[in-house]
Amino acid sequence: MSWAELLGVGLMGLGAVFFVAGTVGILRFPDVFSRLHAVTKADNLGLGLVAAGTGIMTADGFVAAKLALVWLLIAVSGAIGGHLIARHALRDKT
Repeated sequence: MSWAELLGVGLMGLGAVFFVAGTVGILRFPDVFSRLHAVTKADNLGLGLVAAGTGIMTADGFVAAKLALVWLLIAVSGAIGGHLIARHALRDKT
């Protein structure tokens, strides 16, 4: 294996660890706000690491740019979705 492949696999493995941590946060935290914080932060970072690892392993810069764009769009949609869920939960709480 080359250094690029080792780095790519390492980043993807680290991203998988963050996905697992977000899943554990959903299952273990007591309220909706803590769960939402765990899943949005861990999943955005996990996806960024997986996309970076995949981008490093690919030989095509265009594919790496598309992966970065996908990560950016999912990060923005995750933030918007998290905001909407938190706003709805806060409104129902009072």
